[in-house]
Amino acid sequence: MDEVIKIVNDIKAGNIKPIYFLMGEEPYYIDKLAEYIEKNILSEEEKGFNQTVLYGRDVSVDDVVSAAKRYPMMADRQVIIVKEAQDLSRTIDKLETYASNPMETTVLVFCYKYKTLDKRKKVTKLLGQKGLVYESKKLYENQVGDWIKRVLSGKGYSIEPKANAMLVEFLGTDLSKINNELEKLQIILPKGTAITPTHIEENIGFSKDYNVFELRKAIGERNQIKAYKIAENFAHNPKDYPLVMTTGLVFGFFIQLLKYHGLKDKNPKNVATAIGVNPYFLKEYDLAIKNYPMRKVSQVVSALRDIDVKSKGVGANALPQSDLLKEMLYKIFN
Repeated sequence: MDEVIKIVNDIKAGNIKPIYFLMGEEPYYIDKLAEYIEKNILSEEEKGFNQTVLYGRDVSVDDVVSAAKRYPMMADRQVIIVKEAQDLSRTIDKLETYASNPMETTVLVFCYKYKTLDKRKKVTKLLGQKGLVYESKKLYENQVGDWIKRVLSGKGYSIEPKANAMLVEFLGTDLSKINNELEKLQIILPKGTAITPTHIEENIGFSKDYNVFELRKAIGERNQIKAYKIAENFAHNPKDYPLVMTTGLVFGFFIQLLKYHGLKDKNPKNVATAIGVNPYFLKEYDLAIKNYPMRKVSQVVSALRDIDVKSKGVGANALPQSDLLKEMLYKIFN
Protein backbone atom coordinates (compact mmCIF):
# COMPACT_ATOMS: atom_id res chain seq x y z
CA MET A 1 0.00 0.00 0.00
CA ASP A 2 2.90 2.41 0.76
CA GLU A 3 4.21 2.01 -2.78
CA VAL A 4 0.76 2.74 -4.21
CA ILE A 5 0.47 5.90 -2.09
CA LYS A 6 3.91 7.04 -3.32
CA ILE A 7 2.91 6.51 -6.97
CA VAL A 8 -0.29 8.53 -6.45
CA ASN A 9 1.57 11.31 -4.61
CA ASP A 10 4.17 11.51 -7.40
CA ILE A 11 1.40 11.92 -9.98
CA LYS A 12 -0.23 14.62 -7.85
CA ALA A 13 3.12 16.41 -7.68
CA GLY A 14 3.43 16.31 -11.49
CA ASN A 15 6.09 13.59 -11.56
CA ILE A 16 4.31 11.60 -14.27
CA LYS A 17 6.01 8.69 -16.00
CA PRO A 18 5.57 7.96 -19.72
CA ILE A 19 4.89 4.27 -18.98
CA TYR A 20 3.21 2.55 -16.04
CA PHE A 21 3.46 -1.23 -16.19
CA LEU A 22 1.17 -2.50 -13.44
CA MET A 23 1.46 -6.26 -12.98
CA GLY A 24 0.95 -9.02 -10.44
CA GLU A 25 -1.31 -11.57 -8.79
CA GLU A 26 -3.45 -9.03 -6.88
CA PRO A 27 -5.67 -7.10 -9.34
CA TYR A 28 -7.05 -4.69 -6.72
CA TYR A 29 -4.18 -2.20 -6.71
CA ILE A 30 -3.69 -2.52 -10.47
CA ASP A 31 -7.30 -1.45 -10.98
CA LYS A 32 -7.07 1.33 -8.39
CA LEU A 33 -3.92 2.86 -9.91
CA ALA A 34 -5.30 2.64 -13.44
CA GLU A 35 -8.55 4.21 -12.26
CA TYR A 36 -6.66 7.06 -10.56
CA ILE A 37 -4.66 7.78 -13.73
CA GLU A 38 -7.80 7.57 -15.86
CA LYS A 39 -9.60 10.12 -13.68
CA ASN A 40 -6.85 12.55 -12.75
CA ILE A 41 -4.14 13.14 -15.36
CA LEU A 42 -6.33 14.82 -18.00
CA SER A 43 -9.11 17.35 -17.51
CA GLU A 44 -12.63 16.42 -18.59
CA GLU A 45 -12.25 18.63 -21.68
CA GLU A 46 -8.98 16.93 -22.69
CA LYS A 47 -10.22 13.36 -22.25
CA GLY A 48 -12.48 13.35 -25.32
CA PHE A 49 -9.62 13.46 -27.81
CA ASN A 50 -6.71 12.32 -25.68
CA GLN A 51 -7.77 9.41 -23.50
CA THR A 52 -8.04 5.91 -24.96
CA VAL A 53 -8.87 2.58 -23.32
CA LEU A 54 -7.73 -0.54 -25.17
CA TYR A 55 -8.15 -4.22 -24.31
CA GLY A 56 -5.37 -6.75 -24.71
CA ARG A 57 -7.61 -9.32 -26.39
CA ASP A 58 -8.59 -6.83 -29.12
CA VAL A 59 -5.23 -5.27 -30.02
CA SER A 60 -1.62 -6.20 -30.74
CA VAL A 61 1.49 -4.67 -29.21
CA ASP A 62 2.04 -2.92 -32.57
CA ASP A 63 -1.42 -1.34 -32.28
CA VAL A 64 -0.62 -0.09 -28.77
CA VAL A 65 2.74 1.36 -29.86
CA SER A 66 1.13 3.02 -32.87
CA ALA A 67 -1.45 4.69 -30.62
CA ALA A 68 1.23 5.71 -28.12
CA LYS A 69 3.26 7.46 -30.84
CA ARG A 70 0.44 9.83 -31.72
CA TYR A 71 0.64 13.41 -30.50
CA PRO A 72 -2.04 14.79 -28.19
CA MET A 73 -4.68 17.18 -29.53
CA MET A 74 -4.94 20.54 -27.75
CA ALA A 75 -3.38 19.08 -24.60
CA ASP A 76 0.05 18.47 -23.13
CA ARG A 77 -0.48 14.72 -22.88
CA GLN A 78 -2.55 11.80 -24.03
CA VAL A 79 -3.38 8.82 -21.82
CA ILE A 80 -3.64 5.28 -23.16
CA ILE A 81 -4.75 2.51 -20.80
CA VAL A 82 -4.38 -1.11 -21.90
CA LYS A 83 -6.69 -3.25 -19.78
CA GLU A 84 -6.30 -7.04 -19.58
CA ALA A 85 -2.79 -6.53 -20.97
CA GLN A 86 -1.85 -10.06 -19.89
CA ASP A 87 -3.50 -11.18 -23.14
CA LEU A 88 -0.45 -9.67 -24.88
CA SER A 89 2.02 -11.76 -22.87
CA ARG A 90 3.28 -13.79 -25.85
CA THR A 91 4.40 -10.71 -27.77
CA ILE A 92 5.15 -8.29 -24.94
CA ASP A 93 8.86 -8.30 -25.86
CA LYS A 94 7.89 -6.19 -28.88
CA LEU A 95 7.62 -3.28 -26.46
CA GLU A 96 11.41 -3.10 -26.19
CA THR A 97 11.92 -0.53 -28.92
CA TYR A 98 9.18 1.79 -27.68
CA ALA A 99 10.20 1.35 -24.02
CA SER A 100 13.75 2.42 -24.86
CA ASN A 101 12.50 5.77 -26.18
CA PRO A 102 8.89 6.43 -25.10
CA MET A 103 6.90 9.49 -26.13
CA GLU A 104 7.10 12.06 -23.37
CA THR A 105 3.64 13.35 -24.33
CA THR A 106 2.02 9.93 -23.82
CA VAL A 107 1.14 8.24 -20.54
CA LEU A 108 0.90 4.55 -21.42
CA VAL A 109 -0.61 2.29 -18.75
CA PHE A 110 -0.59 -1.51 -18.85
CA CYS A 111 -2.89 -3.49 -16.55
CA TYR A 112 -1.09 -6.85 -16.65
CA LYS A 113 -3.10 -8.94 -14.18
CA TYR A 114 -2.37 -12.30 -12.54
CA LYS A 115 1.07 -12.47 -14.16
CA THR A 116 4.46 -10.82 -13.88
CA LEU A 117 7.21 -10.08 -16.35
CA ASP A 118 10.54 -11.82 -15.92
CA LYS A 119 12.68 -9.19 -14.18
CA ARG A 120 15.76 -10.46 -16.03
CA LYS A 121 14.31 -9.63 -19.44
CA LYS A 122 15.46 -6.59 -21.34
CA VAL A 123 11.90 -5.31 -21.82
CA THR A 124 11.29 -5.35 -18.04
CA LYS A 125 14.51 -3.45 -17.34
CA LEU A 126 13.69 -0.86 -20.00
CA LEU A 127 10.18 -0.37 -18.68
CA GLY A 128 11.61 0.20 -15.20
CA GLN A 129 14.33 2.58 -16.42
CA LYS A 130 12.15 4.76 -18.64
CA GLY A 131 8.85 4.34 -16.80
CA LEU A 132 7.58 2.55 -13.72
CA VAL A 133 7.05 -1.16 -13.09
CA TYR A 134 4.80 -1.96 -10.14
CA GLU A 135 4.15 -5.49 -8.89
CA SER A 136 0.90 -5.99 -6.97
CA LYS A 137 1.42 -9.00 -4.70
CA LYS A 138 -1.27 -11.14 -3.09
CA LEU A 139 -1.62 -10.62 0.64
CA TYR A 140 -1.31 -13.59 2.94
CA GLU A 141 -4.50 -14.40 4.85
CA ASN A 142 -2.97 -13.20 8.11
CA GLN A 143 -2.30 -9.78 6.51
CA VAL A 144 -5.81 -9.18 5.20
CA GLY A 145 -7.32 -8.27 8.59
CA ASP A 146 -4.84 -5.40 9.03
CA TRP A 147 -5.55 -4.27 5.47
CA ILE A 148 -9.30 -4.14 6.23
CA LYS A 149 -8.63 -2.05 9.36
CA ARG A 150 -6.42 0.40 7.42
CA VAL A 151 -8.95 0.82 4.61
CA LEU A 152 -11.82 1.41 7.02
CA SER A 153 -9.76 3.75 9.21
CA GLY A 154 -8.97 5.87 6.15
CA LYS A 155 -12.72 6.19 5.52
CA GLY A 156 -13.56 7.03 9.14
CA TYR A 157 -14.74 3.59 10.30
CA SER A 158 -13.48 0.88 12.64
CA ILE A 159 -14.29 -2.82 12.86
CA GLU A 160 -14.56 -5.30 15.71
CA PRO A 161 -12.08 -8.21 15.60
CA LYS A 162 -14.80 -10.86 15.18
CA ALA A 163 -16.43 -8.94 12.31
CA ASN A 164 -13.01 -8.56 10.70
CA ALA A 165 -12.35 -12.29 11.06
CA MET A 166 -15.74 -13.09 9.51
CA LEU A 167 -14.88 -11.07 6.39
CA VAL A 168 -11.52 -12.79 6.01
CA GLU A 169 -13.06 -16.20 6.72
CA PHE A 170 -15.70 -15.89 4.02
CA LEU A 171 -14.03 -13.70 1.41
CA GLY A 172 -10.45 -14.93 1.72
CA THR A 173 -7.70 -12.76 0.23
CA ASP A 174 -9.64 -11.30 -2.70
CA LEU A 175 -9.19 -7.58 -1.96
CA SER A 176 -11.54 -6.46 -4.73
CA LYS A 177 -14.36 -8.59 -3.34
CA ILE A 178 -13.67 -7.44 0.22
CA ASN A 179 -13.55 -3.80 -0.86
CA ASN A 180 -16.91 -4.15 -2.63
CA GLU A 181 -18.48 -5.42 0.59
CA LEU A 182 -16.83 -2.66 2.65
CA GLU A 183 -18.21 -0.05 0.25
CA LYS A 184 -21.71 -1.48 0.74
CA LEU A 185 -21.31 -1.06 4.49
CA GLN A 186 -20.04 2.51 4.06
CA ILE A 187 -23.18 3.40 2.08
CA ILE A 188 -25.45 1.99 4.79
CA LEU A 189 -23.60 2.96 7.97
CA PRO A 190 -22.69 6.51 9.08
CA LYS A 191 -19.06 7.54 9.46
CA GLY A 192 -17.61 6.78 12.85
CA THR A 193 -19.44 3.43 13.08
CA ALA A 194 -17.61 0.46 14.60
CA ILE A 195 -18.62 -2.42 12.30
CA THR A 196 -19.90 -5.42 14.25
CA PRO A 197 -20.72 -9.05 13.39
CA THR A 198 -24.40 -8.03 13.35
CA HIS A 199 -23.67 -5.43 10.65
CA ILE A 200 -21.92 -8.14 8.63
CA GLU A 201 -24.81 -10.56 9.07
CA GLU A 202 -27.56 -8.06 8.25
CA ASN A 203 -25.90 -6.32 5.32
CA ILE A 204 -23.60 -8.86 3.72
CA GLY A 205 -25.45 -12.07 4.47
CA PHE A 206 -23.03 -14.03 6.64
CA SER A 207 -24.67 -15.53 9.70
CA LYS A 208 -22.84 -14.55 12.87
CA ASP A 209 -24.03 -17.75 14.54
CA TYR A 210 -23.85 -20.28 11.70
CA ASN A 211 -20.48 -20.01 10.00
CA VAL A 212 -17.21 -21.90 9.88
CA PHE A 213 -15.67 -19.42 12.30
CA GLU A 214 -18.28 -20.36 14.94
CA LEU A 215 -17.96 -24.06 14.07
CA ARG A 216 -14.22 -23.96 14.74
CA LYS A 217 -14.84 -22.12 18.00
CA ALA A 218 -17.38 -24.75 19.10
CA ILE A 219 -14.96 -27.53 18.18
CA GLY A 220 -12.17 -25.82 20.12
CA GLU A 221 -14.43 -25.56 23.17
CA ARG A 222 -15.60 -29.17 22.66
CA ASN A 223 -19.14 -27.80 22.61
CA GLN A 224 -20.68 -30.75 20.80
CA ILE A 225 -24.28 -29.52 20.88
CA LYS A 226 -23.39 -26.22 19.24
CA ALA A 227 -21.05 -27.89 16.70
CA TYR A 228 -23.68 -30.40 15.57
CA LYS A 229 -26.30 -27.63 15.37
CA ILE A 230 -24.04 -25.56 13.08
CA ALA A 231 -23.22 -28.64 10.99
CA GLU A 232 -26.94 -29.32 10.55
CA ASN A 233 -27.40 -25.76 9.28
CA PHE A 234 -24.53 -26.27 6.84
CA ALA A 235 -26.11 -29.49 5.57
CA HIS A 236 -29.32 -27.61 4.75
CA ASN A 237 -27.37 -24.85 2.94
CA PRO A 238 -24.71 -26.71 0.91
CA LYS A 239 -24.31 -23.90 -1.64
CA ASP A 240 -23.43 -21.37 1.06
CA TYR A 241 -21.28 -23.82 3.02
CA PRO A 242 -19.66 -26.30 0.62
CA LEU A 243 -18.16 -29.26 2.42
CA VAL A 244 -14.77 -28.87 0.75
CA MET A 245 -14.45 -25.34 2.16
CA THR A 246 -15.66 -26.41 5.61
CA THR A 247 -13.26 -29.33 5.93
CA GLY A 248 -10.42 -27.18 4.57
CA LEU A 249 -10.92 -24.47 7.18
CA VAL A 250 -11.36 -26.95 10.05
CA PHE A 251 -8.20 -28.72 8.83
CA GLY A 252 -6.38 -25.38 8.88
CA PHE A 253 -7.52 -24.83 12.47
CA PHE A 254 -6.01 -28.13 13.61
CA ILE A 255 -2.79 -27.45 11.72
CA GLN A 256 -2.56 -24.20 13.71
CA LEU A 257 -3.07 -26.19 16.92
CA LEU A 258 -0.34 -28.58 15.84
CA LYS A 259 2.03 -25.63 15.33
CA TYR A 260 1.00 -24.18 18.68
CA HIS A 261 1.79 -27.45 20.49
CA GLY A 262 5.21 -27.50 18.84
CA LEU A 263 6.23 -23.98 19.88
CA LYS A 264 8.88 -23.64 22.56
CA ASP A 265 8.17 -19.95 23.07
CA LYS A 266 4.49 -19.66 23.97
CA ASN A 267 4.60 -15.90 24.50
CA PRO A 268 1.26 -14.59 23.11
CA LYS A 269 2.89 -12.30 20.54
CA ASN A 270 5.11 -15.11 19.28
CA VAL A 271 2.19 -17.57 19.17
CA ALA A 272 -0.04 -15.15 17.22
CA THR A 273 2.69 -14.57 14.63
CA ALA A 274 3.74 -18.23 14.40
CA ILE A 275 0.28 -19.66 13.86
CA GLY A 276 -1.07 -16.66 11.93
CA VAL A 277 -3.99 -15.46 14.05
CA ASN A 278 -5.19 -12.18 15.49
CA PRO A 279 -3.97 -11.96 19.13
CA TYR A 280 -7.58 -11.14 20.07
CA PHE A 281 -8.51 -14.79 19.40
CA LEU A 282 -5.63 -16.44 21.24
CA LYS A 283 -7.81 -17.33 24.24
CA GLU A 284 -9.79 -19.64 21.97
CA TYR A 285 -6.59 -21.38 20.87
CA ASP A 286 -5.33 -21.58 24.46
CA LEU A 287 -8.51 -23.46 25.36
CA ALA A 288 -8.34 -25.65 22.26
CA ILE A 289 -4.82 -26.95 22.92
CA LYS A 290 -5.95 -27.93 26.44
CA ASN A 291 -8.92 -29.80 24.96
CA TYR A 292 -6.85 -31.44 22.21
CA PRO A 293 -3.42 -32.81 23.21
CA MET A 294 -0.87 -33.11 20.43
CA ARG A 295 -1.55 -36.82 19.86
CA LYS A 296 -5.28 -36.13 19.46
CA VAL A 297 -4.59 -33.21 17.09
CA SER A 298 -2.47 -35.51 14.92
CA GLN A 299 -5.30 -38.07 14.84
CA VAL A 300 -7.82 -35.38 13.87
CA VAL A 301 -5.57 -34.08 11.08
CA SER A 302 -5.38 -37.61 9.66
CA ALA A 303 -9.15 -38.07 9.97
CA LEU A 304 -9.82 -34.72 8.26
CA ARG A 305 -7.63 -35.74 5.32
CA ASP A 306 -9.85 -38.82 4.96
CA ILE A 307 -13.04 -36.71 5.14
CA ASP A 308 -11.63 -34.27 2.59
CA VAL A 309 -10.99 -37.11 0.15
CA LYS A 310 -14.53 -38.40 0.67
CA SER A 311 -15.97 -34.89 0.21
CA LYS A 312 -14.42 -34.89 -3.25
CA GLY A 313 -16.22 -38.12 -4.10
CA VAL A 314 -13.36 -40.57 -3.66
CA GLY A 315 -14.38 -43.82 -1.94
CA ALA A 316 -17.45 -42.31 -0.33
CA ASN A 317 -20.15 -43.83 -2.52
CA ALA A 318 -21.66 -40.34 -2.88
CA LEU A 319 -22.41 -39.92 0.82
CA PRO A 320 -24.59 -36.85 1.50
CA GLN A 321 -22.92 -33.79 3.00
CA SER A 322 -24.84 -34.18 6.26
CA ASP A 323 -23.39 -37.66 6.84
CA LEU A 324 -19.85 -36.51 6.12
CA LEU A 325 -20.21 -33.54 8.47
CA LYS A 326 -21.45 -35.84 11.24
CA GLU A 327 -18.59 -38.25 10.57
CA MET A 328 -16.12 -35.35 10.74
CA LEU A 329 -17.45 -34.18 14.11
CA TYR A 330 -17.63 -37.72 15.49
CA LYS A 331 -13.95 -38.29 14.68
CA ILE A 332 -12.98 -34.95 16.18
CA PHE A 333 -14.88 -35.42 19.45
CA ASN A 334 -14.16 -39.15 19.99
